[in-house]
Amino acid sequence: MFDFSLKNSAKTNLLVSAALTISVFSLSAQSKINLSGELKQGGLVIGKTAAANTVQLNGKDLAVSSTGDYVFGFGRDDQTKYTLVVIKPNGEKEQQTFSPQKRKYNEQSIKGIAKSIMQPSPESVARSKKDSGQIREARKTLSQISTFSSGFIAPIDGIITGVYGSRRIYNGVKKRPHFGLDYAGNTGDPVKAPASGQIILYVPDMFYSGGTMIIDHGHGVTSTFLHLSNAYVKVGDTVKQGQVIAAVGKSGRATGPHLDWRVNWFNTRIDPNLALKIKTINKS
Repeated sequence: MFDFSLKNSAKTNLLVSAALTISVFSLSAQSKINLSGELKQGGLVIGKTAAANTVQLNGKDLAVSSTGDYVFGFGRDDQTKYTLVVIKPNGEKEQQTFSPQKRKYNEQSIKGIAKSIMQPSPESVARSKKDSGQIREARKTLSQISTFSSGFIAPIDGIITGVYGSRRIYNGVKKRPHFGLDYAGNTGDPVKAPASGQIILYVPDMFYSGGTMIIDHGHGVTSTFLHLSNAYVKVGDTVKQGQVIAAVGKSGRATGPHLDWRVNWFNTRIDPNLALKIKTINKS
């Protein structure tokens, strides 16, 4: 949950601090918007309201489930000012305005990378574009399930070796930021569903990501798993949180066995580590 309190220990600012605190608590007390998650770049936020209400983010409707669940998220570098509005059937409105907190990300410089990796062949580029197209289409899915509202668990018991937002500089050339959470593992280690949902994509041999699987958790929220060596479920299957769905591998352009887990809200790339911190909202 969010903490809207203001704190200032400086005695010279005591009166100002008290006035601000009272003002903020007054606004918070009047607002009934119920959220869980972090208002940070890369954050995923879930909300709870009455199912009959309409929810809008910067004027665009968000899907609201039959149990009143909704969700939204922020990209890696998002600095947008947002207004979230909950509209009751009688027209009464509640709203909250915010911008995602800015974050700093690590960069790592690596030299001596082979030319074949820095400049893949035209055939490889064409294949990777086809793969990316399949992934983009899967992430457009807007289903009515809302299993995202029950929160997430880690998909593997392993040491985290790569984090969201970091960027590598190969031979002096900045590459795209890393948008997943990497876990060290051995080929064949079990991969669990971090949240319940439906399998909407599995391709065993994508060029960059190798064995690639996507689970739909509802309302545009998906989990993607890269470099898999095997899959124990198929497209269309419904899976439960904690169910073993695949095996760790080193397929694609991986340098060793590991799991790369990614979370998206449609095409907005979410930090999986922040998704893991979401707490279930039991009622609005």
